[in-house]
Amino acid sequence: VQLQASGGGLVQAGGFLRLSCAASGRSMISFGMGWFRQAPGKEREFVAAISWSGGRTNYSDSVKGRFTISRDNAKNTVYLQMNSLKPVGTAVYYCAASRSDTAQTMGVMTRDGMNYWGKGTEVTVSS
Repeated sequence: VQLQASGGGLVQAGGFLRLSCAASGRSMISFGMGWFRQAPGKEREFVAAISWSGGRTNYSDSVKGRFTISRDNAKNTVYLQMNSLKPVGTAVYYCAASRSDTAQTMGVMTRDGMNYWGKGTEVTVSS
């Protein structure tokens, strides 16, 4: 499956962005989907995840309450609504897909457990 993230850009602190990740080549319904981010000079970190049905979601503590992950399986697309953005959120955001049972059913996933990665979209939050 190929993943293409979009929607990044430059936004002021306190602002919002909505990222999209379109899957092609295969239906993403058999995957748990996640968003990760990598800031300059840092390791890629988990942001949010969603089970195949959308019924289970998980978030990192740093974004909980501000970000919302969702998916539309009919459109083969997963979204990340990011509100109240902070300068520390400046990073390249990647979407990824996992075939693991825990990812599919519970939306639980780790960076090393992902099977497919998109190329990323850059988000810059100015202070």
